[in-house]
Amino acid sequence: MPTKLLIAFLIIGSSLSTSDPKVPNFRLKNMDNRTTSYNQVKGETYTVIDFWATWCKPCIKSIPKLVEMADEFEDDGVQFVGISIDGPRNLAKVKPFARSLGINYPVLLDTNSEVMGQLGVRAVPSLLIVNSDDEIIYFHEGYQAGEEAEIREEILKLLGE
Repeated sequence: MPTKLLIAFLIIGSSLSTSDPKVPNFRLKNMDNRTTSYNQVKGETYTVIDFWATWCKPCIKSIPKLVEMADEFEDDGVQFVGISIDGPRNLAKVKPFARSLGINYPVLLDTNSEVMGQLGVRAVPSLLIVNSDDEIIYFHEGYQAGEEAEIREEILKLLGE
């Protein structure tokens, strides 16, 4: 009997790992407290989702680089979306933080980290690139100076396909 159970888990596990991870049409509040769906903010060709928090030191360094890339790839149908995972106690800091870093793309608020969990994100910053079929095709966790070049190259490679 335990062997059958083990085989069942292996079959279920393998079928889960072969399916493409997809981004559901989640709904979160934006910085103006309006409920916004993923479909309303996603890009035409690709969507770059950046999970961050106001208290995250690497996030403070990576966001200005992402703002530059958002401007660079705007005409290519690539939309950047920031998702703050700040909890209710830090919520008042999000809008001034975003403004101070020059974020000019949509910022959504995942105050209970529900979407973060749905997408398998375990740390901030974490960046996902999603194609027009809502499939996660690139995942990057953390940030060190210079890693923006890797992300830029990935976007260029995808746009060239």
